Amino acid sequence: MGILKRFKDIMASNINALLDKAEDPEKMIDQCLRDLESDLGKVKAETAAIMADEQRAKRELDECTAEIAKMQSYAEKAVLAGNDTDAKSFLAKKAELATKQASLQQAYDLAAANSMKMRQMHDKLVKDIGELNARRDAIKAKVRVAKAQERINEMGTSMGGAQASMSAFDRMEAKANTMLDKANAMAELNTSAEADSLDDLAAKYDSAPAAAVDDELAALKAQMGIQQ
Repeated sequence: MGILKRFKDIMASNINALLDKAEDPEKMIDQCLRDLESDLGKVKAETAAIMADEQRAKRELDECTAEIAKMQSYAEKAVLAGNDTDAKSFLAKKAELATKQASLQQAYDLAAANSMKMRQMHDKLVKDIGELNARRDAIKAKVRVAKAQERINEMGTSMGGAQASMSAFDRMEAKANTMLDKANAMAELNTSAEADSLDDLAAKYDSAPAAAVDDELAALKAQMGIQQ
């Protein structure tokens, strides 16, 4: 059947696999729903037609089977009546109907198989649509979160460059601090050396007052008539 060929992939399709392969699941799920709703309408119409074919084939088979039973009954009655000629006529008709019955049975079996496939297809479509509708909001929410995370990751990559720049500035600052510490240490050493020189110079003059005191003591003793 053409409809079975057109929709053969429906029974084999896996909605989760389709979404996993999609670059944009949010758009994919909407497209899947639109496609499935369209397919469902076609499958419903074709299913109804094929089910009608099955019912017609079953009715024709049942009528033929009933006719065979009737011919068998007439043949038995003819035999009981002692009319073998009539019995042969009924049995010949029964044989003819048996051949027809075999063809009708094949037609019915095919119609029943096609009808079952279409019902399975219809039920799967209804199930898939129900699942997608139930999961659509959750999937879209996950997609939005994923996209937000991607933007954050991109910003994080940009921040990595800024961090590298900050690290370079930190190294330059540390180097400047080292240079300043060295300069301060040198200044402190120079100041200490200058202080030592001044102390030595001051000591030279600090000894003068001590000599004057000794002279004054000697003069005082002379006035008092005390000999040295």
